[in-house]
Amino acid sequence: MDAIDNLLNRVSIPRLEGPAPSADQLDILFRAALRAPDHGALRPWRFLTIQGDALYKLGQLYVQAALQDEPGLAAEKRTKLENMPLRAPLLIVAIAALQEHFKVPGSEQLIAAGCAVQNMLLAAHAQGLGAMWRTGDMAYNATVKKGLGLSEHEQIIGFIYLGAPAKGKPVPQLEVSNFVTEWN
Repeated sequence: MDAIDNLLNRVSIPRLEGPAPSADQLDILFRAALRAPDHGALRPWRFLTIQGDALYKLGQLYVQAALQDEPGLAAEKRTKLENMPLRAPLLIVAIAALQEHFKVPGSEQLIAAGCAVQNMLLAAHAQGLGAMWRTGDMAYNATVKKGLGLSEHEQIIGFIYLGAPAKGKPVPQLEVSNFVTEWN
């Protein structure tokens, strides 16, 4: 796929199915992530892959986290939380691993981690994979962070859902002039 075509036509795909990306496809995603702009070459990111039975385990972690905040959790909300990770055959937890640095503030490191995820999304699209970057309450929940093994200086910046597109999604046509002005 042509690079410009990839940039202009990538779109989030919320409906995903199997198969999960292959090991070779994942390797390309992670290699693309490593090419993100990164002031100070700190590589302020890391990734967890979750698939198979671990998706069910993640759903249970979501329920455990919700029960701490809401002990009387309704059955339908519990079911929704259990099923959230099952929206795709593979999840990547994108983690910003912020570091103390005299020249590179945390905000720049967070942006670099976001760029790494964007590169992964572009690499997925280029390979014909469907992908969706999601956050939500569980991305910011201390119990989930602990359950996934994050340290104090790390934060979840997204759950990247990956698989085969179950259904195509049209690319919205946006007017560039609505987003760009000249300053003088």
